[in-house]
Amino acid sequence: MTRGVRVVAVAPLVFLACCGRPPPTVDPLPGASPWDPALRARIASALAAERGGMPPRTRHLRPDGSPRYTNRLVLESSPYLRQHAHNPVDWYPWSDEAFARAAAEGRPVLLSVGYATCHWCHVMEEESFEDEEVAEYLNRNYVAIKVDREVRPDVDDAYMAVVQTLTGGGGWPMTVWLTPTREAFAGTTYLPRTGFLNALRQMRQAFDAEPLRVAAQASELTHRAVLATAVPPGDTLPDAGVLHAAFRALDGAFDAANGGFGRAPKFPEPAVLDFLLRYHRRTGSPRALAMVVQTLEHMADGGIHDHVGGGFHRYATDAAWRVPHFEKTLADNAQLAAVYLAAWQATKRDDFVAVVRDVLDWLGRDMAAADGGFYSATDADSGGEEGAFFVWTPADVRDALDAEHAAAVIAYYGVRGRTILHVDAPLTATATTLGIDPVRLRQLLDESRPALRAARARRTPPDIDTKIVTAWNGLAISAFARAGAVLGDPGYLERATRTAGLVLERIRVDGRLRRTAAGGEPFLDDYACVVAGLLDLYEATFDIRWLEEAIALEDVLERDFRDAEGGFFQSAAGSEAPLARRKPDIDGALPSGNAVATENLLRLAELTADGRRRDEADRALRALSARLVRTPAAVPALAAALEFRLDRAKEIVIVEPEAGTGGRLLATVRGTYVPNHVLAVVTETPGATLARRVPLVADKTAVEGRATAYVCEHGVCRRPTSDAAVLAGQLAIVEPL
Repeated sequence: MTRGVRVVAVAPLVFLACCGRPPPTVDPLPGASPWDPALRARIASALAAERGGMPPRTRHLRPDGSPRYTNRLVLESSPYLRQHAHNPVDWYPWSDEAFARAAAEGRPVLLSVGYATCHWCHVMEEESFEDEEVAEYLNRNYVAIKVDREVRPDVDDAYMAVVQTLTGGGGWPMTVWLTPTREAFAGTTYLPRTGFLNALRQMRQAFDAEPLRVAAQASELTHRAVLATAVPPGDTLPDAGVLHAAFRALDGAFDAANGGFGRAPKFPEPAVLDFLLRYHRRTGSPRALAMVVQTLEHMADGGIHDHVGGGFHRYATDAAWRVPHFEKTLADNAQLAAVYLAAWQATKRDDFVAVVRDVLDWLGRDMAAADGGFYSATDADSGGEEGAFFVWTPADVRDALDAEHAAAVIAYYGVRGRTILHVDAPLTATATTLGIDPVRLRQLLDESRPALRAARARRTPPDIDTKIVTAWNGLAISAFARAGAVLGDPGYLERATRTAGLVLERIRVDGRLRRTAAGGEPFLDDYACVVAGLLDLYEATFDIRWLEEAIALEDVLERDFRDAEGGFFQSAAGSEAPLARRKPDIDGALPSGNAVATENLLRLAELTADGRRRDEADRALRALSARLVRTPAAVPALAAALEFRLDRAKEIVIVEPEAGTGGRLLATVRGTYVPNHVLAVVTETPGATLARRVPLVADKTAVEGRATAYVCEHGVCRRPTSDAAVLAGQLAIVEPL
């Protein structure tokens, strides 16, 4: 035994005490079975390592601040699971071990699914999972499993389908009762303590008294849920009628007063906005563009936008975007930055560029991990209350600012009582009310933000979910790479490059990605979003490394996720697929993995002249065609991929006699909204690797020694030009739908 270290047995755990510090004492979990010695030792070691870090998230504390209870989740890397590591519940992570125990002991399984920044997950934890009576009943009668939906989206999707089948809706926390064979026989979302405890008792009674009925119900529910999420068979490549139908459906759902689609709660839906921008370009529809512009304006002005710190909250609880659910996620904000950037290309509105910078600067300042990559989300709660960090009173503003700046902020953002900042009236109207020039008002507002941020930083901030999710970081690579290229910002390009390096050097192990930087099985969207990000990074930097890496990951994606009938499965071959192996096509917080993967194939086909990739994209679009035809507005990202396929994508090459001499031509390309294109910039004698990977650069020269642009479609090029105005005209030529 190492000198100065002693092993101390404290039932039910074994702890290490070092350097004279007393070992922590932990009470047995109420009603739980004893753990085996190996598990006890692992938990003891994890608990000892946890000491001195963040205070344990539990109300069950000893006088010295140490937790009374600890369970298996202390061994997990997910911040959400670790939030529950000191509940009195004998939690398991999703594992074969948990279901084996349920089968051996004849117990049902209680599955609870949530995520670290979920407000109602916190409420249910405090009311039920921290309650010793509830915990004791759970521990004596169930095997309890806790799942982070962001680490195991397959588990979440599978059982959310069950809950939606049962209730017609869904949400988090998700609460599901399972048999030991993993089939669900009941499910819901949040339940208050009394309702939850009653449900636990009723379900256990039914499980014991009517096992055949429960088994039959579980089998029927599973069958219905699998059917509800199955991709209907299709075998025909859809035509442009699908895109017109999608537009009509979205037009019918549009909120003409407030922007956005449907009624409250209202989500930003970046995939929808991206599709409408594409549709406008192909059809010239002023209505499609107006829907995008109005939505982006109202979102930027509303309380869903954090006017002090930057970025957007998860969704609005009202139709006018005024009152948000205060969580902020990397995935939402990366996509919104890309949409606002595309909207600037389409409209040249500088206020949209300001939003892009606002979002990306927030991500870079508050969400960036020290060694590269981005954290997942910030919590909805702060200081024990949802949104407390974000609201302002007139007194708060006056305490932070001098009189002139405070008057401007109070008037423009409508600060009355406890207020969520939002644009209360147009800038010119507020300036008139204040008796100042609008330019001066804008200056005062811009000058006020750093001081307001500093004042807000003295409040209790929301917790940050520090998971580095691979797919979400792929979205961030795309957003920063595109913005860096279009806005000419090397800092954004550096962020994209560092994040790509993190993914490839730390998250990729033995050629395969992991779900997070901490590990976990990857999913389709991890590969698809990273490949998309690397393609964007290649077209931002023209560093062949990123194209090579994109191709390498694309090859793994096709090997591990491809369905022989077309499209791609959510889970890799040979990995667990709860209830059934799904083939996702409907967009959620992220565009569907199949949509992103299909567009990647089309981009690679154009860049590399590899017809096999286009054939694979066609097979995916045919296999997923039934949903596209029946409910195209439910799959806008897939509709966008189809729009790419039905276009004559522009193959753009700029040949420079010397590096950097094609700046005006490149700026013209990047300032133009041409979503369906590939781009390569080369010197007059491209390297052998580039010529092999990107055959479209072959045989192209700098005419008369000047930087020259080539715009081609299906390998047929228009007249090469060194004139930026001529290039702009060539880029503006559109293949109509």
